[in-house]
Amino acid sequence: MIKKEVRFIPQEMRVKADEGERKKIVGYAAKFNSLSEEMWGFREQIAPGAFTEALKKSDVRALFNHDPNYVLGRQSAGTVTLTEDDVGLRYEINPPDTQWARDIVASIERGDIAESSFAFSMSGGVEEWDDSVTPAIRTIKSVGNLYDVSPVTYPAYPEATTGVRSSKEIYEEHQNERARATEGQEEEAPDYGLMKARLDLAEID
Repeated sequence: MIKKEVRFIPQEMRVKADEGERKKIVGYAAKFNSLSEEMWGFREQIAPGAFTEALKKSDVRALFNHDPNYVLGRQSAGTVTLTEDDVGLRYEINPPDTQWARDIVASIERGDIAESSFAFSMSGGVEEWDDSVTPAIRTIKSVGNLYDVSPVTYPAYPEATTGVRSSKEIYEEHQNERARATEGQEEEAPDYGLMKARLDLAEID
Protein backbone atom coordinates (compact mmCIF):
# COMPACT_ATOMS: atom_id res chain seq x y z
CA MET A 1 0.00 0.00 0.00
CA ILE A 2 1.33 3.45 -0.94
CA LYS A 3 1.25 5.66 2.12
CA LYS A 4 0.75 9.39 1.96
CA GLU A 5 2.90 11.99 3.64
CA VAL A 6 1.46 15.23 4.95
CA ARG A 7 3.26 18.55 5.46
CA PHE A 8 2.05 21.95 6.57
CA ILE A 9 3.14 25.56 6.39
CA PRO A 10 1.90 28.23 8.84
CA GLN A 11 0.53 31.66 8.00
CA GLU A 12 0.52 31.27 4.24
CA MET A 13 -3.15 31.65 3.38
CA ARG A 14 -5.60 34.49 2.85
CA VAL A 15 -8.91 35.36 1.23
CA LYS A 16 -9.04 37.69 -1.74
CA ALA A 17 -11.92 39.05 -3.81
CA ASP A 18 -11.43 40.90 -7.08
CA GLU A 19 -14.08 43.44 -7.97
CA GLY A 20 -17.24 41.70 -9.12
CA GLU A 21 -15.92 38.24 -8.24
CA ARG A 22 -16.57 35.84 -5.39
CA LYS A 23 -14.00 35.34 -2.68
CA LYS A 24 -11.07 33.01 -3.30
CA ILE A 25 -8.68 31.25 -0.95
CA VAL A 26 -5.05 31.75 -1.94
CA GLY A 27 -1.80 30.68 -0.38
CA TYR A 28 1.24 28.43 -0.50
CA ALA A 29 1.03 24.75 0.29
CA ALA A 30 4.84 24.45 0.29
CA LYS A 31 7.90 26.68 0.15
CA PHE A 32 11.11 25.74 -1.63
CA ASN A 33 14.53 25.54 0.05
CA SER A 34 13.05 26.09 3.48
CA LEU A 35 14.33 23.72 6.15
CA SER A 36 11.72 22.25 8.45
CA GLU A 37 12.06 21.90 12.17
CA GLU A 38 13.61 18.61 13.30
CA MET A 39 11.30 15.68 12.62
CA TRP A 40 12.33 12.53 14.47
CA GLY A 41 16.04 12.77 13.76
CA PHE A 42 16.04 14.67 10.46
CA ARG A 43 15.08 17.94 8.83
CA GLU A 44 13.51 18.32 5.43
CA GLN A 45 13.44 20.72 2.51
CA ILE A 46 11.71 20.78 -0.85
CA ALA A 47 13.73 21.55 -3.97
CA PRO A 48 12.41 23.95 -6.65
CA GLY A 49 10.46 22.06 -9.29
CA ALA A 50 9.60 19.20 -6.94
CA PHE A 51 5.95 19.27 -8.01
CA THR A 52 6.40 19.74 -11.76
CA GLU A 53 5.89 16.13 -12.83
CA ALA A 54 3.21 15.38 -10.24
CA LEU A 55 1.12 18.33 -11.41
CA LYS A 56 1.08 16.89 -14.93
CA LYS A 57 -0.47 13.60 -13.84
CA SER A 58 -2.36 14.36 -10.63
CA ASP A 59 -5.95 15.58 -10.31
CA VAL A 60 -5.41 17.53 -7.12
CA ARG A 61 -8.29 18.35 -4.79
CA ALA A 62 -8.57 21.23 -2.37
CA LEU A 63 -10.02 19.85 0.85
CA PHE A 64 -10.72 21.23 4.30
CA ASN A 65 -8.63 19.37 6.90
CA HIS A 66 -7.80 16.72 4.27
CA ASP A 67 -11.40 15.53 4.60
CA PRO A 68 -12.86 14.23 1.29
CA ASN A 69 -16.32 15.14 2.57
CA TYR A 70 -15.38 18.83 2.32
CA VAL A 71 -14.20 19.48 -1.23
CA LEU A 72 -13.34 23.13 -1.82
CA GLY A 73 -12.11 22.63 -5.37
CA ARG A 74 -10.67 20.23 -7.91
CA GLN A 75 -7.96 20.72 -10.50
CA SER A 76 -9.80 18.98 -13.35
CA ALA A 77 -12.89 21.10 -12.67
CA GLY A 78 -10.89 24.32 -12.84
CA THR A 79 -11.93 25.27 -9.31
CA VAL A 80 -8.42 24.99 -7.88
CA THR A 81 -5.29 26.22 -9.67
CA LEU A 82 -1.81 25.11 -8.64
CA THR A 83 1.38 26.71 -9.89
CA GLU A 84 5.06 26.56 -9.02
CA ASP A 85 6.83 29.91 -8.73
CA ASP A 86 10.11 31.06 -7.19
CA VAL A 87 8.60 30.78 -3.70
CA GLY A 88 6.91 27.38 -3.80
CA LEU A 89 3.65 25.63 -4.62
CA ARG A 90 0.94 28.27 -4.86
CA TYR A 91 -2.78 27.50 -4.90
CA GLU A 92 -5.89 29.49 -5.69
CA ILE A 93 -9.23 27.97 -4.72
CA ASN A 94 -12.71 28.97 -5.89
CA PRO A 95 -14.79 27.52 -3.05
CA PRO A 96 -18.39 26.39 -3.65
CA ASP A 97 -21.30 28.64 -2.77
CA THR A 98 -22.38 26.53 0.18
CA GLN A 99 -22.87 27.44 3.81
CA TRP A 100 -20.02 25.27 5.10
CA ALA A 101 -17.61 26.73 2.53
CA ARG A 102 -18.67 30.29 3.40
CA ASP A 103 -18.05 29.44 7.06
CA ILE A 104 -14.51 28.28 6.24
CA VAL A 105 -13.82 31.47 4.27
CA ALA A 106 -15.08 33.55 7.21
CA SER A 107 -12.83 31.62 9.61
CA ILE A 108 -9.80 32.24 7.37
CA GLU A 109 -10.60 35.94 7.19
CA ARG A 110 -10.79 36.07 11.01
CA GLY A 111 -7.49 34.22 11.34
CA ASP A 112 -9.04 31.22 13.09
CA ILE A 113 -7.74 28.97 10.28
CA ALA A 114 -4.24 30.05 9.32
CA GLU A 115 -2.27 27.02 8.14
CA SER A 116 -1.98 25.24 4.81
CA SER A 117 -1.12 21.60 4.24
CA PHE A 118 -0.57 19.20 1.36
CA ALA A 119 -0.70 15.42 1.00
CA PHE A 120 1.66 13.52 -1.30
CA SER A 121 3.48 10.24 -1.80
CA MET A 122 7.07 9.55 -2.77
CA SER A 123 6.29 6.45 -4.86
CA GLY A 124 8.03 7.24 -8.14
CA GLY A 125 9.55 10.39 -6.66
CA VAL A 126 13.16 11.31 -5.93
CA GLU A 127 14.74 12.17 -2.60
CA GLU A 128 18.30 12.77 -1.41
CA TRP A 129 19.72 12.45 2.10
CA ASP A 130 22.67 14.30 3.59
CA ASP A 131 23.89 12.25 6.53
CA SER A 132 27.08 14.27 6.96
CA VAL A 133 25.22 16.73 9.19
CA THR A 134 23.23 16.29 12.39
CA PRO A 135 20.32 16.07 12.16
CA ALA A 136 20.34 14.54 8.67
CA ILE A 137 18.68 16.52 5.88
CA ARG A 138 16.17 14.99 3.50
CA THR A 139 15.73 16.91 0.24
CA ILE A 140 12.64 16.10 -1.79
CA LYS A 141 13.69 16.55 -5.42
CA SER A 142 10.35 15.43 -6.86
CA VAL A 143 7.18 14.00 -5.36
CA GLY A 144 5.56 10.94 -6.92
CA ASN A 145 1.94 11.99 -6.53
CA LEU A 146 0.20 15.05 -5.17
CA TYR A 147 -3.22 14.32 -3.68
CA ASP A 148 -4.57 17.48 -2.11
CA VAL A 149 -3.92 20.91 -0.66
CA SER A 150 -5.86 21.85 2.44
CA PRO A 151 -6.55 24.70 4.79
CA VAL A 152 -6.20 23.02 8.19
CA THR A 153 -7.21 23.67 11.78
CA TYR A 154 -4.66 21.43 13.52
CA PRO A 155 -1.69 20.95 11.17
CA ALA A 156 0.05 18.36 13.35
CA TYR A 157 -2.73 15.77 13.51
CA PRO A 158 -1.98 13.83 10.28
CA GLU A 159 1.06 12.15 11.90
CA ALA A 160 -1.36 9.88 13.77
CA THR A 161 -3.78 9.31 10.89
CA THR A 162 -4.23 5.84 9.43
CA GLY A 163 -2.52 5.48 6.06
CA VAL A 164 -0.14 8.39 6.59
CA ARG A 165 3.60 7.78 6.96
CA SER A 166 5.01 9.25 10.14
CA SER A 167 8.35 11.05 10.32
CA LYS A 168 9.60 8.19 12.48
CA GLU A 169 8.79 5.65 9.74
CA ILE A 170 10.51 7.77 7.08
CA TYR A 171 13.73 8.08 9.09
CA GLU A 172 13.76 4.44 10.14
CA GLU A 173 13.34 3.35 6.50
CA HIS A 174 16.26 5.60 5.51
CA GLN A 175 18.43 4.20 8.30
CA ASN A 176 17.59 0.65 7.23
CA GLU A 177 18.48 1.42 3.61
CA ARG A 178 21.79 2.94 4.72
CA ALA A 179 22.57 -0.13 6.78
CA ARG A 180 21.84 -2.45 3.85
CA ALA A 181 23.99 -0.34 1.52
CA THR A 182 26.87 -0.33 4.02
CA GLU A 183 26.69 -4.10 4.45
CA GLY A 184 26.85 -4.58 0.70
CA GLN A 185 29.87 -2.32 0.40
CA GLU A 186 31.68 -4.17 3.16
CA GLU A 187 31.05 -7.51 1.49
CA GLU A 188 32.19 -6.35 -1.94
CA ALA A 189 35.19 -4.27 -0.85
CA PRO A 190 38.44 -6.01 -1.91
CA ASP A 191 40.99 -6.95 0.76
CA TYR A 192 44.06 -5.24 -0.66
CA GLY A 193 46.28 -6.50 2.18
CA LEU A 194 45.41 -10.11 1.40
CA MET A 195 45.97 -9.53 -2.32
CA LYS A 196 49.45 -8.10 -1.66
CA ALA A 197 50.35 -11.02 0.59
CA ARG A 198 49.37 -13.45 -2.14
CA LEU A 199 51.50 -11.55 -4.68
CA ASP A 200 54.46 -11.62 -2.32
CA LEU A 201 54.10 -15.40 -1.90
CA ALA A 202 53.82 -15.83 -5.64
CA GLU A 203 57.09 -13.90 -6.15
CA ILE A 204 58.85 -16.03 -3.51
CA ASP A 205 57.69 -19.22 -5.25
